[in-house]
Amino acid sequence: MAKKTDFLKSIQDLNATDLSARIKEDELRLKKLEFAHAISPLENPMSIRGLRKDIARLKTVLKQKQAVA
Repeated sequence: MAKKTDFLKSIQDLNATDLSARIKEDELRLKKLEFAHAISPLENPMSIRGLRKDIARLKTVLKQKQAVA
């Protein structure tokens, strides 16, 4: 739970362009993880789920910032 709150606090002060760049980076990292998992099983496959949730959180914050602006 602490990881989620720390993550949310760290992304609240980012602007929209930084959030978009972070989303693209994380989506690329997700594709690489999924590809690596398809070839050989990852040691921790839950990292894929965590990364997907982080991307969703980033997109939510970005939508909130765009709605305010």
